[in-house]
Amino acid sequence: MSGEHSHHHHHDGDQHEHGDGHVHVHGEAGHSHAHGKVTLLEGDPEGHRAPLARGAGAGKLLFIDPWCGIAGDMTVAALVDLGVPFTVIERALGALGVAGSVRVRRADSGGLGATYFEVTAADDQPHRPYAEIRRLLASAALEPGVRALAERCFDRLARAEAAVHRVPLDAVTFHEVGSVDSLFDVVGAAAGFDFLGARVVSGPVPLGHGHVHTAHGVLPIPAPATLECLRDVPTLDGGVDFENVTPTGAAIVSSFAESFVRWPAQRPERIGWGAGTRLVAGRPNALRLVLGEPAPDATQASELVLLEANVDDMTGELAAHAIARLIQAGALDAWAAPITMKKGRPGLVLSVLGRAAAADELARLLLTETTSLGVRRLPATRLERPRRMVEVATRFGTIPVKVSEGPYGPPQAKPEFDACERAAEAASVPVREVVSEALAAWARTKG
Repeated sequence: MSGEHSHHHHHDGDQHEHGDGHVHVHGEAGHSHAHGKVTLLEGDPEGHRAPLARGAGAGKLLFIDPWCGIAGDMTVAALVDLGVPFTVIERALGALGVAGSVRVRRADSGGLGATYFEVTAADDQPHRPYAEIRRLLASAALEPGVRALAERCFDRLARAEAAVHRVPLDAVTFHEVGSVDSLFDVVGAAAGFDFLGARVVSGPVPLGHGHVHTAHGVLPIPAPATLECLRDVPTLDGGVDFENVTPTGAAIVSSFAESFVRWPAQRPERIGWGAGTRLVAGRPNALRLVLGEPAPDATQASELVLLEANVDDMTGELAAHAIARLIQAGALDAWAAPITMKKGRPGLVLSVLGRAAAADELARLLLTETTSLGVRRLPATRLERPRRMVEVATRFGTIPVKVSEGPYGPPQAKPEFDACERAAEAASVPVREVVSEALAAWARTKG
């Protein structure tokens, strides 16, 4: 798997992967058959289908099919091949203000037509601390949804690195995944997923075996950081003797997919292929994305869990703190409700709704941050209304607005209250005035 192997040094015929993650493929430009490699072809990879419109995935399923593995660059390439306009990717990457160039090209992977995403950057990539990447994402002029997805992905990577090296989260410094290549892969993928606005599910992740050369020396495959990123994710033996799942690819699939199934119940509409640069035992080395309508028996959303704990010896302040920590840790929702417990004592039931993959961590946190001695765990499903973030211009500045759509009546819009509060304070006006103007601005532009 490759393209995004920024920390590996493979030697495969006339294909070389350098330490900066940039892949140089030397070959006959017009040659259309891959002999032990993927042949990159000139031409417009978007020309084979009409581009998708923003929000085209609303109410639909986007299935990540990592049948041969997954890497960051292959994810971006597959999104473009699916129909996400490349300008969407370029705009997000340009907002980072980081030197580097990108392009997409047609590719032939073992006889399969696909798209290849190529990053060109300087050889001397800096080692970026996690704090610097957080600042970079926070200061970039990204769409709120893109920023949130990218931050979630890098948080997953940082926690994996912290676990591998047994260091505090703030002490993590990215060597390979902090390079321009991986920054562009993560933000480019986030821009594509946010543009579509679809629910994302994935197949089980097949893993290779062997060893790989990294900045820390020789490590086993799957690399330790890759395996940490895949905690609670279903994995399989991929049957290949090289790294077919990279840390960035693992972070993307584990951060963006809400559940993992062999194949979702859907009616496929669009299919995109993102190529790597190696031929794998005579089969295409490409990531497949499938966008389609959920089948009638797939209207329920992701596999979720409901965690509950009863407490009768906890203050309201501690309960509020626990709820905040659970939301920060990835809970979809968390709340407290008053109850009467045994012997007539007043108490609270703390409830947490989360993805099945995160259930163990949320249960651990619930026990850590509350006085409860046990946590109930119940399976749950929910029907979701697709939603996306848009930014509207007002006289108080730019305000993000959450828009809920889908086949459930007219769209609903709700300005982000925290942003409205900050704008109101800066302008010395009531917050309801900012909210009203943001809604009016959205109504004029329809998002």
